[in-house]
Amino acid sequence: MAKSYKTITDDLNPYLAEVKKGVPDVMKGFSQMARAATSDGALDKKAKELIALAIGIATRCDGCIGFHTKALVALGATRAEIEEVCGMSVYMGGGPSFMYAADALRAFDEFSEN
Repeated sequence: MAKSYKTITDDLNPYLAEVKKGVPDVMKGFSQMARAATSDGALDKKAKELIALAIGIATRCDGCIGFHTKALVALGATRAEIEEVCGMSVYMGGGPSFMYAADALRAFDEFSEN
């Protein structure tokens, strides 16, 4: 059965909320770091999300691929941009990243169907 990144992210959300409740101080720190890391600076938010997607592909993280691809669709990323990120991820991560690059394209297509 094919992965559904909408399902993956939807299924993770309640458990992410539980982690936030269980370790609120840690998650406050993580949230602060995320806001600081993704805010516009020399790189804009979209460029930073493209980097995050590349890291998600290279580390083979389904949740990362789902959440960052969803954010990129909302930020107006194109399929061509996602494809180039996939190319860089394969270059940096080899064959396993190639498999997850295909999944990132699947996630982009899925979130773009709205």
